Amino acid sequence: MNPLQSTRVALRALRVNKLRSILTMLGIIIGVGAVIAMVGVGSGAQARVAEQIQSLGSNLIIVLSGSTNTSGIRLGQGSRLSITEEDALAIAREIPAVQATAPSMRGNAQVVYGNLNWATGIQGVTPDYSEVREWAVIAGRFVTSEDLAGATKVALLGQTTAENLFGDTDPLGQVVRIKKVPFTVIGLLDRKGQNSWGQDQDDIVLIPLSTAKKKVLGVSQANARSVGSISVKIRPGEDMAEAEAQMRELLRQRHRLQPYQEDDFTLRNLSEILPTQEESSKVMTYLLAAIASVSLLVGGIGIMNIMLVSVTERTREIGLRMAVGARGRDILMQFLVEAVTLSLIGGVIGIALGLGGSQAISRFAEWRTQVPPQSVAMAFGFAACVGVFFGFYPARKAARLDPIEALRYE
Repeated sequence: MNPLQSTRVALRALRVNKLRSILTMLGIIIGVGAVIAMVGVGSGAQARVAEQIQSLGSNLIIVLSGSTNTSGIRLGQGSRLSITEEDALAIAREIPAVQATAPSMRGNAQVVYGNLNWATGIQGVTPDYSEVREWAVIAGRFVTSEDLAGATKVALLGQTTAENLFGDTDPLGQVVRIKKVPFTVIGLLDRKGQNSWGQDQDDIVLIPLSTAKKKVLGVSQANARSVGSISVKIRPGEDMAEAEAQMRELLRQRHRLQPYQEDDFTLRNLSEILPTQEESSKVMTYLLAAIASVSLLVGGIGIMNIMLVSVTERTREIGLRMAVGARGRDILMQFLVEAVTLSLIGGVIGIALGLGGSQAISRFAEWRTQVPPQSVAMAFGFAACVGVFFGFYPARKAARLDPIEALRYE
């Protein structure tokens, strides 16, 4: 009996017991569907994390001001404005790996438009801020060097701020008040979304750095050129760790720090956050897939049990086939094809169920899902392996039956 004939006989046997075949496939269907849905949830979370890190700006190092230490009391990071606009210029000039730098200052204020108001973050920036943070302007323009030199009263609104102050109205050209100072809206920023620690990046107003110091946030009495942070963009392909080490050395020299003194600034390499977050997401994905795979194992055991029952019920049929010339490998092939067919059909239905489940989770739970094609192929292949693995023992048992004893079986 050739493989094609064995396949026809196996399919005919499955059609005879349709209900039993459907119930046998149920474990595989649930298992494959659960694996695809859970992998979709995990992959969606991983993609979301990557987007959040990317929204901060690629190849980005943040220089933050240090803390004040008075009589043993440390007031926390940023309490001492120890970095300056000159530090930003020196970093861009003296470190070859640096593409651009953008000093900035941040504070909070109530922004008023007409009879509406909104408490939001106020960020004083330079023209390079858009390039460094990769933040596009979807309407209007960004801050220019002329705005910076003249300390002009212009502002760009983040999406969240614009929605709360203007709704569907076009904000360009409108006048808002920040601490009673009128500002003309010159631009609308593209949507950034939340960052990796859940902060809404679109809840912001950007104004020229010079304007922020002179008219909104104020300046440090110790140094009028000091800033709260410096965003540094590293050129693509450059070693981030090496660039960070060079920046640290340069800033220590500029701040005249002795070897025994601690840094009066903090460096944050955002490229180091992504691998950590991605690794955490991968662990969650693997955990969810492992839990769902238990269903496949249970489904495989169900196939083996049903196939053993089938061998017992069809003992006389097996004996008759052997008596008319069927060999052991023909019987083995027949029962193995039955097991694999059950697994493959269950796998196909399970894939459809898993894809539908992922869409349902995304729609009703508002949880982003993303099903990689390789996970579908993996689940389908695993279903086939389950059929071979758990179907081999019953098939081998059927192939080893003695024809005489099988014909006598009642």
